[in-house]
Amino acid sequence: MKLGIFGGTFDPPHLAHLILASEAHYQLELDLVLWVLTRNPPHKGGISKASVDDRLNMLSSAIADNQAFEISRIEIDRPGPHFAADTMGMLVDQFTQAELFYLMGGDSLRDLPTWERPSEFLAACHAVGVMRRPGDNIDLSKLEAHLPGITQKVSIVETPLIEISGTLIRGYISEGKPFLYYLPDRVYKIVLKRGLYRS
Repeated sequence: MKLGIFGGTFDPPHLAHLILASEAHYQLELDLVLWVLTRNPPHKGGISKASVDDRLNMLSSAIADNQAFEISRIEIDRPGPHFAADTMGMLVDQFTQAELFYLMGGDSLRDLPTWERPSEFLAACHAVGVMRRPGDNIDLSKLEAHLPGITQKVSIVETPLIEISGTLIRGYISEGKPFLYYLPDRVYKIVLKRGLYRS
């Protein structure tokens, strides 16, 4: 079984998340993409704008129609801080027969040497699926000097350039700008009903 691990705050889950996960699923020939909702990400100051319950509700709604997508509560049901090395170690123990492909952007790959216990994290991954944006530049030789063996583990996922982010959407909502077409319809309705991200 080939299992993709797609972590994030998903604050909110938007169309770019779905497109990237779908491209990774297809290009890496994954059996399942496991969406790991992060409660309080250490690298973002540990603060999310919407509650974990609201984000879980939005994410569940966003991926409900795709049988190849599933949510993991591995970072919701345990106390933080949540580091990728710990999460991957637990997933290796949970999915003993699976090949785990950790999905990340090119910027995260570039920053990987600064992560908590990056060598331990890398050892837990069968591969790292790097979702590259058109025109970005990844210097694997430089990374190899910090993390020997990483070159053999990187699998590139070519993705379209999509200038949609949670920061952009939250900003639009707080400023009263239209944001309907940046989100799946069910997520949009939850944001309205719950009054999320209003200033």
